[in-house]
Amino acid sequence: MDLLRSTLQPLTHNLPPPLRNLGLSLLGPTCYQTLILDLDPTSLPCVRLALSKGLGISIIATSSIVKIPQILKLLTSQSAAGISFLSYLLETSSLLISLAYNVRQGFPFSTYGELALIAVQNVVIAVLVLRFAGRGAAAGAFVAGLAAAGVGGCGVVELFAGGAGALGVASKMPQIWTVWQQGGTGQLSAFAVFNYLMGSLSRIFTTLQETGDKLIFYSYLASFLLNAVLAAQMVYYWNSPQSANHAAELGKEPKKIAMGSSTGNAAKAKSPTTRRRG
Repeated sequence: MDLLRSTLQPLTHNLPPPLRNLGLSLLGPTCYQTLILDLDPTSLPCVRLALSKGLGISIIATSSIVKIPQILKLLTSQSAAGISFLSYLLETSSLLISLAYNVRQGFPFSTYGELALIAVQNVVIAVLVLRFAGRGAAAGAFVAGLAAAGVGGCGVVELFAGGAGALGVASKMPQIWTVWQQGGTGQLSAFAVFNYLMGSLSRIFTTLQETGDKLIFYSYLASFLLNAVLAAQMVYYWNSPQSANHAAELGKEPKKIAMGSSTGNAAKAKSPTTRRRG
């Protein structure tokens, strides 16, 4: 260990200013000295902080593309099968409130930076869902309503912060119900579902490590549990004919599927499906 330290320390002591400043801003002077300059991995508080920062940055980076596959699936199929607009409406509202709350509380950006990126992608998905349901005017009203709520709600964010967690939890329920009702995941993106599951689990750790905010902690805990339900549905319905994995079937009648998805056609939803039960 001493040999490795003596080899690396000339490098860590002469980092370019941008890297040094980034390390100081993320780790703070004490942990930067311990982990970077002294190369001492025995300080558990500093190791946990570094792990939390690494997870936070990874989550933010992944969030920039986490819903791109979902957007591409919608655009390719021209269908919103299996996608709940209500779910995206509630989730986007929750994200915007949580974003404003974190900013006002002065929490580190690494603990919440993905909220803004995911909110933007959610808006795109919600607009596409409405468009493929033949409700273009509602899509415009949705965007305008979000903008107005964002401007008007900035001054009273603390009053709504407690409801953000409830909205986040409630946002998962329509999607879980839609998948169960239709007997398949439709155009729901497995990439987004499983990344959400891992992201919410990671956020439980980063919240405990860096903010200690119980409101945010319990929100992420509940989100993780419901994301686990969605992930389980994704696995359970993987081979269902209603699933988006059967691209050939979906490609034959995209418009018919689009109508059934957004209106929640219960008659189709309850038809027998070949679901994997093993």
